[in-house]
Amino acid sequence: MMYALIYDEHEPSEIAKKVLSVHETRAEAEKALEDRQHSLKRRVWDCNARIVWVEGEVRKGEFIPRNSFSTWRPGEEIPEGELGTDSE
Repeated sequence: MMYALIYDEHEPSEIAKKVLSVHETRAEAEKALEDRQHSLKRRVWDCNARIVWVEGEVRKGEFIPRNSFSTWRPGEEIPEGELGTDSE
């Protein structure tokens, strides 16, 4: 079980996502996302990447099915700003 940074163009028809990197902690994954942002010279939401929690073990470069990951680890404290929907 680990955190992964995945490539995600937010296409509902995609059945799998490419793993860009894997991390033991959310903080490490957030640093990787920040590094990607800086290397692409884009804002985070323009990097087509997001952090997910993966139940199984994955490797960089693999494709993982949509049903094998979630945004938050079970029991993880979700920041208050992340609790609402995008439509609010």
